[in-house]
Amino acid sequence: MELHKPPKLLPLYRAALLRRPNGTALPERELRLSNVSVDVAHLAEYDRVCGFRLRDELPATYPHVLAFPMALSLMTAADFPFPAMGIVHVANEIRVLRPLRSSDSFALSVRAEDLRPHERGRQFDMVATASIADEPVWIGRSTYLKREGQPHTAREQSDGPDSPRSTAIWAVRRRTGPDYARVSGDRNPIHISRLAARAFGFKRTIAHGMWTKARCLAALEGRLPERFTVSVQFKRPILLPATVAFANGGARFAVHDGVTGAPHLTGTIVDHDCADPDEGAR
Repeated sequence: MELHKPPKLLPLYRAALLRRPNGTALPERELRLSNVSVDVAHLAEYDRVCGFRLRDELPATYPHVLAFPMALSLMTAADFPFPAMGIVHVANEIRVLRPLRSSDSFALSVRAEDLRPHERGRQFDMVATASIADEPVWIGRSTYLKREGQPHTAREQSDGPDSPRSTAIWAVRRRTGPDYARVSGDRNPIHISRLAARAFGFKRTIAHGMWTKARCLAALEGRLPERFTVSVQFKRPILLPATVAFANGGARFAVHDGVTGAPHLTGTIVDHDCADPDEGAR
């Protein structure tokens, strides 16, 4: 489906709150928006919220924000099998095939694919692609989980082997949730309302996972390859406000609770032009 303009978010959030799932499979359609341009004022605000320097080259996470209204449009459609407010963003992979700049005009397409079983329910991928002259230049893959089984276990929340050592401590303000919600359009109430967060089982509002990923890449600015893949797993949510530790070990990075050491995010970077994938970003 070719769109003439980005979907408006307010009606989509109404649909997310009111609609009941009425499908058994992921919709096969793809939404496409041509001639996407960057609002430099919005880009500057995104950079400020996430910690990036002001520059012409787009942060690797920025096209995800531009594609978000289209993804939400798919997830709130009548034939989507899960409620948009009942799924959990568990992983994200971004492939930068060439740097995008604020002066570029590009097409964005979004589709849902690969519905598959998971030991705690079912998961699927929401795939967004930015293209110039029909050539993909950026691909984002967000993995979402619909919980239908048992709650988290210690094994699922483990940090994995050989975790890098902490290299910085970040104070994450209470305003991080509302600020990122405003600039990203992702206004899930668990990020901006303490009452809503409690209704979903959180003691306080929580940071967006994509803010955490963006903050990590901002900390690595100047050391990232020109063409790369950055993959993250979202672990425990960051309850706001918080003190967290950032760890960077070459091709691997992580965010932990600054007091308990519990993992919030683990990630890897693969340089497309590097023969040794363990070299990553340095």
